[in-house]
Amino acid sequence: MSQENPWAWWQAALAGNIGPMHEGQPEQGYYRTRFKGGQWEPVALWFENGQWHAMRGERMVDAADAWNFCRTHPVSYEAYQKAIEGAGWDDEPPAPTIGHNLPADPFEALTLEYQSEKEQAEAFMTTPITTQDQADKAAIWSKRLAMIAKKAADLHKVEKQPSLDEGRRVDDKWRGLKEEPVDMSKKLKRHLDAYLQEQQRREQERQRKAREEADRIAREAEEARIAAEKAAAKKVADGISDAAAIAEHNDRMAEADRLAQQAADAEREAQARNTSAGRTGARVALRTFTYAEITDFDALLMALKDRSEIRELVETLANRAARSGVELAGMAIRSEQRAA
Repeated sequence: MSQENPWAWWQAALAGNIGPMHEGQPEQGYYRTRFKGGQWEPVALWFENGQWHAMRGERMVDAADAWNFCRTHPVSYEAYQKAIEGAGWDDEPPAPTIGHNLPADPFEALTLEYQSEKEQAEAFMTTPITTQDQADKAAIWSKRLAMIAKKAADLHKVEKQPSLDEGRRVDDKWRGLKEEPVDMSKKLKRHLDAYLQEQQRREQERQRKAREEADRIAREAEEARIAAEKAAAKKVADGISDAAAIAEHNDRMAEADRLAQQAADAEREAQARNTSAGRTGARVALRTFTYAEITDFDALLMALKDRSEIRELVETLANRAARSGVELAGMAIRSEQRAA
């Protein structure tokens, strides 16, 4: 400390010229200090009656100890006086207006703290930032709110962890019985594929032959009906209408009806039969699964390019390339300054 001007070191520090400093050797002046994560507190250091004195906030403290923590934070007398009077610091957000009687529940206490910070921060943001002190205040406030979020995340983890641990224990216990039988069930169905496909092939072949037989019988039935009608018409034209002629006509029509019934039976036989295995409630049958086989990737990509999910994926990949300094065809690397 200069004997001629005991304030010289502090005055130079205020001007940005922090001179030599030594632990435990105070320099007279006004400063501020804080505990980690706490609010700034004003500190006054002075030499009087042959000894050093120090005041931190409104309490007297050890001067050498106070100096060790405040020496790099000199403040003006006006700022010191304002802080002593409870008006805070121009570059520091005000303390949350929640008092000291906080709820015992951490969630409720942190909620009150956030609501207080939010209310004051919103009021602060109604006017633009025009000074360095205001800019510092905004940055510190942003950090303080981020710390609330981190504290909330930590408390959330602590409260939820027992449930997560129990959930994982239950999941681990049942995972094998939930997943392995499903896998085995699928393997058995895949094991059935070849058999059911062969049965389906045989069924399709049976249907083809039954259809051909049904068509043949239907043609014979139609030919028999037409022949019966022609024979009857000829006998009428020839003037023959005796009992024998009528009986012959009836026999021909009966044969045509028999063939028509046989054709109907053959038609039913030609209907498809389901190819399956198992029993009711445990039946497995072939099903048609539709999927895409990509035959021209570039053409498909062009067909899908206007879908929102494709554009989002492309943007993600492009941003990843930009951050790596890789400029791909169809994009340019850009940058902008944002508060962070």
